Amino acid sequence: MADDHDDRPAYDPSEPTPPEREPPYRQTAPQSAFTGTQVTIGCLVSVVGLAVIFGLPLVLA
Repeated sequence: MADDHDDRPAYDPSEPTPPEREPPYRQTAPQSAFTGTQVTIGCLVSVVGLAVIFGLPLVLA
């Protein structure tokens, strides 16, 4: 990880002049691709949740 910091320009907060080049883009956790199994599980959880939210009150009414 030490190599990641070597690419950044030096920055002195007391100096009002910005660095001569832009710092590299931040690399945060990118959106990963979903597998078909994960999508299926997510859809099933959603269907069960909707059934509980809307179906249970209808059954009890």
